This record gives sequence, C-alpha cells and structure tokens, in this order.
Amino acid sequence: MLQKLLKLAGYLALMVFFIITLAFTSHESKNVPCRNIEIEFGNNELIRLSRAEISRLVKSADSEITSKKLEDINAEVIEKAVEKNPAVLKAEVYKVVVKDTASYKGIVTIRVKHRRPLVRIMSESGSYYLDKFGGEIPISASYTANVLVATGFISEKYAKDQLLPFIRFIENDEFWKAQIEQVHVEKGGDVILTPLVGDQIIELGKITDFQEKLRNMKAFYSRVLANNNWNKYEKVSLKFKNQVIAKKR
Repeated sequence: MLQKLLKLAGYLALMVFFIITLAFTSHESKNVPCRNIEIEFGNNELIRLSRAEISRLVKSADSEITSKKLEDINAEVIEKAVEKNPAVLKAEVYKVVVKDTASYKGIVTIRVKHRRPLVRIMSESGSYYLDKFGGEIPISASYTANVLVATGFISEKYAKDQLLPFIRFIENDEFWKAQIEQVHVEKGGDVILTPLVGDQIIELGKITDFQEKLRNMKAFYSRVLANNNWNKYEKVSLKFKNQVIAKKR
C-alpha cells in the first residue's frame, strides 16, 4: 500500500513539474521573434521547387516574417501563398520555439508536398506535365521528371478526358509501364505507341477500348515476339476489334 502511495505521489510530482515547465516556457516564448525559415521536402518526390523559390513565395505573403513574433505570423496565409504555385500539392507551416543559449528563438518550418507528374505533354497547344488528378504542372528549369511522354495533336480537354485515363492504366500495369516509352496522337485522333523493347510501332487506333486492345497486344507478345522475333515486324496494328495485324519488314 505504501509503495502504491509513493508511486502515485511520484506521478503527481512529475505532472506538476511538467505543468510548471510548460507554463514557464509559454510565458518565456510568448514574444519570441522568428529568426529562421526552414523548408522540408518528401524523400520520394519526382520534382521539387528550389528552396530559394519557396522562400520567395513565403516572403511574398509576409515580407517581414523573419523579424515578426511567432504569434503574429499567419500560417494559413503562408500555406496558401506556397500552394498557389502549380507544382505544389500541399504546404504545411509549423512554428517552433527552440532554446538558444540563454534565450529563445523562433523557427518557421514549411513542409512542402509537390504534385507527382504522370506524363509530359508536348503538343502544339503547349508543353506541361499532368498529375494523376489532371492537375497541370508547368515545365521549369528548376526540375525535370523522367515520365512517359505524349506528343502530337493534344488539346487540354483530350489530355484530361481521354489520354489521362489511358496513361493511368499504363502507370498501374507493371508490364506496360516498363514497355511503353512514348505516346503520339495523330491529327485524326489515332494513337501510336513507341515500345522500349523492339523496333516496331504499335498502332492503337482511337483510344477507346484501350484495355481490350492492350490485352490482345500482350497475347501477341507472348505468342510471337517471345521467340526472339522482336525485330521481325515493323508495325503492329490494333485498330480493328479483336484483331492484331502485324506487318513484317
């Protein structure tokens, strides 16, 4: 019984210590000025704005951020300013107080999550990346992404409504992700695929029913091209329903 009372008294003393410490820290840090801006990124992002560019976005929202008290800095305003850049998916701002020798200093940390490009569109209407949600990411000298390339006659509407579902399918299929290097859209809307292995081109035709067409093409690969015949054909057409028409060299 005595041991239980002693343990309880110890817990209570520890709680009182923490409460007093937190109250003291809160009082001491109430007027702490911001002295630094720190910028954090995710580890697996394909593209990144430079820290200098993000710092510029932060200061465009609050030019006096490094001289203000932490409590006077509006985190939401800064987050929205950073998120205005099309390459940014989400920004989160954290205000931290650290002990610096005999005093306290404030640090504002901006954690940035960039959009993940899925395809690079290169067309007469412009050049840009698209993420899986259809968000446009501008081309920039600050970053580049090794993703599937789509060229040709691609309007923004076609890119988002028709091409993007096809690209998502390619991205989620291990075989086709490794095999398709480029997608080209001709003026009439027919799609030509350039494979990574083999010299032949693949005429997909209209992008409708692409899952069935690619299923037929995969069967052609397994039955014909698997026997060291990768370079025997110069063109394979999937234009017609349930048909694979291969033209020899």
